Amino acid sequence: MEETSRNEKPSAYEELQRYDFPVGILPKGVKDYELKTKTGEFSAYLNSTCSFRLENSYQLNYKPVIKGVISKGRLRKLSGVSVKVLLLWFNIVEVNRKGNNLEFSVGLASANFPIENFEECPQCGCGLDCVDEKDSKIRQKLLVTSS
Repeated sequence: MEETSRNEKPSAYEELQRYDFPVGILPKGVKDYELKTKTGEFSAYLNSTCSFRLENSYQLNYKPVIKGVISKGRLRKLSGVSVKVLLLWFNIVEVNRKGNNLEFSVGLASANFPIENFEECPQCGCGLDCVDEKDSKIRQKLLVTSS
């Protein structure tokens, strides 16, 4: 039997890790991506628009196509990702890894967040606050058996 794993393209999440980014800067559900390794130009594809809230304060919106230029620890010329701060939407145009923090830039302003906040991929609709079906079945079973 031939080993096909050598010929298989790594996932978009694995590519992020190769460039020193955590997987959680992309939501679950990236169905495909393109990467030109010489220039760093990339496109990631979702089935549809993806929106969710993080930390009860930031509303994030991902368009079905996310584009940018990736290099070690830096995403620039980013398009397709926006964040709602107070009442205004801003496009996130750059993300830089600075030690154990990620710096998100919307052009004139930027904000730093600990990298451990991005170890898990958020899910469209519910972000990181989703209840996994497996977990809820286990919880239901525990509730039933403990009565």
